[in-house]
Amino acid sequence: MAENTFKVSIITPERSFYEGEATMVEFNTACGEIGVLPKHIPLTTVIAPGICTITEPEGEKKAAVHAGLAEILPDRVTLLAEIAEWPDEIDVERAKSAEERARERLATKDASLDVLRAELALKKALVRQDIKN
Repeated sequence: MAENTFKVSIITPERSFYEGEATMVEFNTACGEIGVLPKHIPLTTVIAPGICTITEPEGEKKAAVHAGLAEILPDRVTLLAEIAEWPDEIDVERAKSAEERARERLATKDASLDVLRAELALKKALVRQDIKN
C-alpha cells in the first residue's frame, strides 16, 4: 500500500461490494458530506443515502450507497451499507416509480403515514436517479 492511499471496503448483507486502494473517498453521513484522505483520525459515523465517490490512483468510481455505518481509521475505511449499487445496476424507471410513490405518500399527509420511512424511500429513489445522470 502506497503512503498516499488507504484500503476501502464496502460491504452489504448480500456481498462484498468493493475492495480496493483509494487516495480519497467521499460519502454522505447523517451530519453531512465527508471526504476522507489517508491518515484520517479514527471516526465511526452513520451513512446517509447518497453517492459514494472512490478516488483511486487510476480514476474515480461512483456508487449509490443507502444507509449503514462507516468506520474510518488512518489506513482503512469500511462502509457497512444496507445497499450499495453501481450505476449500471440501477433501473431508472423503477427509481422514478419509487419516487412517485414516495411523493404521493408524503402529499397525502395521512395520520398513519410513517413520514421518516417515506422520506427515506424518496431520498433513495433520487440518489439512484442522480447517479445515472
